[in-house]
Amino acid sequence: MTSRIAFISEHASPLAVCGGVDAGGQNIYVAETSRHLARLGYEVDIFTRRENEQQPEIVVTQDNLRVIHVNAGPARWIPKEELLQWMPAFRDEMLRFIAEHQIEYKIIHAHFYMSAWVAMELKKKLKTPFVVTFHALGHIRKLFQGQNDKFPADRIKIEQSVVKKADMIIAECPQDKDDLLTYYSAVEEKVQIVPCGFCPNEMYPVRKSDARKLLRLREDEKILLQLGRMVPRKGIDNIINALSILRHQSPIPLRLIIVGGESDEPDPIITPEIGRLQQMAASKGVSHMVTFTGRKSRALLKYYYSAADVFITTPWYEPFGITPLEAMACGVPVIGSAVGGIKYTVVDRKTGFLVQPNAPAELAERIHLLVTDNDLAKRMRKSGMNRVNSLFTWGKISSMLAEAYEQLLTPDIAGVGLRKKKQAA
Repeated sequence: MTSRIAFISEHASPLAVCGGVDAGGQNIYVAETSRHLARLGYEVDIFTRRENEQQPEIVVTQDNLRVIHVNAGPARWIPKEELLQWMPAFRDEMLRFIAEHQIEYKIIHAHFYMSAWVAMELKKKLKTPFVVTFHALGHIRKLFQGQNDKFPADRIKIEQSVVKKADMIIAECPQDKDDLLTYYSAVEEKVQIVPCGFCPNEMYPVRKSDARKLLRLREDEKILLQLGRMVPRKGIDNIINALSILRHQSPIPLRLIIVGGESDEPDPIITPEIGRLQQMAASKGVSHMVTFTGRKSRALLKYYYSAADVFITTPWYEPFGITPLEAMACGVPVIGSAVGGIKYTVVDRKTGFLVQPNAPAELAERIHLLVTDNDLAKRMRKSGMNRVNSLFTWGKISSMLAEAYEQLLTPDIAGVGLRKKKQAA
């Protein structure tokens, strides 16, 4: 298998440090799937926007895998909400690179709607089929964020065009597929569900006492962990409200650790969301129970997960959410919002609990159950580890992607397979 594939991920570089405003699950998805596809024998080039003059045009990260930095707008970080204007330049630079290096890609896999616009333009000129993973849909974002959504008004129209013209659409969970069918009138046969994953060599259980010693955390506290991007939609204020309730209801010593931000130290100026949450914790009288760590390297994350008694993620909405997988892989029960991908990966009352996104009393009740019932927590830890290791490793996810690609590259074989499935049904 020597098929050459282009990934486009205009704002989410696989080389970026995750945890900031525009660096999260998409970066990890692009990095891990490309890495595993290269191991499967595909030659993968990842095109991402240059954000620094010192970034070389080509970075070879392993055999069959390169990151290509594209000149599209000023060579500095720009919020993704402001990047659409630079996508024509991104398209032109990709065309230049392809012509200059005389490359023929069999498939282009676009990540996010702006990358999909570029892929749609390239298909016009090069006739190259393209696959799209949206990672988030503008219509859904608009439903939850309203006027706080700063993306251009054209986003939803672009997504609608992409849905029509894409050769295949990768939905990350059943809810994502339902949204594509309901709000974008996607052709169901073009939509395949391929979830996100985790790396078992990177995320695995560490003895809790060892993890806490390494991180200088107390042994006598029950630790609640929240980890990820520091933006309001992640619902971290919901956890602080639940902590305030528990403070008055239970004598159990609790500590909420919040990992993430734009800097390695928790700076409320650099990361305004930290400042907002710090003020909120103070107003609720729980500042002494909350620790902000700032951004941490991925090499340290397994220790934070393993040190925790409960991992909590209660966003308003979530296209998928990789952190619950990582937490379960490290042997931590998860309490998550019953939204998007979280309700697909977390099995309520088996690997953790599902709660409503903004229901601190319900969240407080579930936290109390997990920190007081050791047998329940142990069963959930075991079930969570079994689930993610059987279904959600990046190796399995990348094999699913490879199968989807081969359906595009060998449509006759794919058609036979589809007919057999329909006859069997």
